[in-house]
Amino acid sequence: MQKTSGSDDPRPPPQKNKIKASGLPMTTTSPASPVFHGWFVVAAAFAVMFIGFGAAYSFSAFVDPLQGTFGASRGEVSLIFSLAGFLYFALGLITGPIADRWGARPITLAGMVFVGLGMILAAQATSMNQVYIAYGLGVGLGIGCSYVPAIACVQRWFTRKRAFASGLAVAGIGVGTLVVPPAASLAIEALGWRTAWVAMGVVAIVLGAGMALLLEADPRHRGLAPDGGAAAAVQGTGPAPGMSVAEALRSRAFFQLYLSGTISAFGVFVPFVHLVPYATDRGTAPATAALLLGVIGIGSTAGRFMLGGIADRLGRRTTLVCMYIGMGASLIIWAGFSSLWALGLFAFLYGVFYGGWVAVLPSVVMDAFGSRNVSGIIGILYTCVAVGTLVGPTAAGYIYDASGSYLLPILVAMAGNFTAAGVMALGMRRGQ
Repeated sequence: MQKTSGSDDPRPPPQKNKIKASGLPMTTTSPASPVFHGWFVVAAAFAVMFIGFGAAYSFSAFVDPLQGTFGASRGEVSLIFSLAGFLYFALGLITGPIADRWGARPITLAGMVFVGLGMILAAQATSMNQVYIAYGLGVGLGIGCSYVPAIACVQRWFTRKRAFASGLAVAGIGVGTLVVPPAASLAIEALGWRTAWVAMGVVAIVLGAGMALLLEADPRHRGLAPDGGAAAAVQGTGPAPGMSVAEALRSRAFFQLYLSGTISAFGVFVPFVHLVPYATDRGTAPATAALLLGVIGIGSTAGRFMLGGIADRLGRRTTLVCMYIGMGASLIIWAGFSSLWALGLFAFLYGVFYGGWVAVLPSVVMDAFGSRNVSGIIGILYTCVAVGTLVGPTAAGYIYDASGSYLLPILVAMAGNFTAAGVMALGMRRGQ
């Protein structure tokens, strides 16, 4: 029986064959639509990113309230984010292959429910250990179930505009970072941190799960080709092209991507956790300091929109090198200046290059290894980010507790990004 047009099964659909004049089978197609359906998949992925990462990156607004409620150190509170971050990148190792086999929709829908429940349960906590379990496991598991499947799903719908489409999808992270942290800060002031988390959890379940229903894993189930081209002549029923997971893991290209990602990841998320407390330590009002995360979100959104399209023309690997250099260079501002305007400039520039990095990396993976196992390969690659996310923000918090300064973590993050750029550039010179 033919699959329905809305199927999320990533496997090639069985086809009803029509016989052309030549006697060869021709795949049937869906009626033409004025809007390529891939853009609806992009919109669904955007919403999933907005809700999941908006919840995660608003955590900085909760640092001071959690410290005050539980008498915890900054390092102890930072560990909550690090646990969640470790899980949502590490779980791609499992959820990516599941999405390749069964489709992105069911696991992403479950992820949005986990995100919401994590925040709702964290709001009921009476100890830090309960926050670790509720938020760290709930939000971490939720984003881990949704991020890799959703972003990998987008890759299959586009070829020529792959980086641009990927950039639009992950722009949800940037817009979420722009909107949710300031909104969370205002909600905390008006309602308290517990009620704020409950409200955010309800939104995550209702809106996030609803949008996850729009995800579809393979354009061939609608009789479509990537980019919407040649929709009336989609041929073949074989597996999608690309490497097996084992072949990808043995390749020099994967080693290069994994090494550069690992080196960079130790510092990538330090600003998301510590920039707001850094500003409040210098007398900035909490609501104003939370706007710095919004500025990162503005820059991140701009980077995802602009740099994804530029990468399609300039070259995605070359653009990835530039993103590492840009993140490292922007950290110089944070290391050298502490005024609110300087922090705002840093936040915007860092957001631009961070957003470009997130937008381009999945497209580089698709270019290098093909679409057959793209979810699984991206999931394995992101385990390198998981390790850095677990260690980096927490270590920065404990270093601050011991020294009263963030300078060392900032310098380590800076050096890591420059080194990652060098690793990628060296691989390009050798033709890897």
